[in-house]
Amino acid sequence: MEDLQHDLDAPRLSYVVGRLDRALRRELDRRLEPFGLSWPQYTALSVLRRTAGLSNAQLARRSYVAPQSMHEVIASLERAGLVARAPSAAHGRVLEASLTARGEQQLDACEAAVAEMEREMLAEIPDSRQAQLVADLISCVRALHAGFSAA
Repeated sequence: MEDLQHDLDAPRLSYVVGRLDRALRRELDRRLEPFGLSWPQYTALSVLRRTAGLSNAQLARRSYVAPQSMHEVIASLERAGLVARAPSAAHGRVLEASLTARGEQQLDACEAAVAEMEREMLAEIPDSRQAQLVADLISCVRALHAGFSAA
């Protein structure tokens, strides 16, 4: 495989992805602020929409935040009435989180702002290449054993 760093003037892929990650987090915070959410809160709500009944530890892993941070995120979402927690049937000391109806509504309200940000981010990439970009990035995540199990 040819080294991606063949051109010393070109930034390394890992650097570009890192910059994108930081830019996305900053922009998500900015766009979610009118809804009273941060990107970790939005991410937690999005994950819970796809998979209800997760513990704090499971949610932290899927949201890529520290368990201590997720505890704060979930507590704030619960205080806001966006998430409810209940003891697990399998393990009574573990609390499982799920979206409330209000959480569903709040997440729906945020989706348009996030979709607009993504449209702006992808504006210079032809529509015909956008799906392949996402597929390639998912392959990169899988190669680093960081999620997106094979279908």
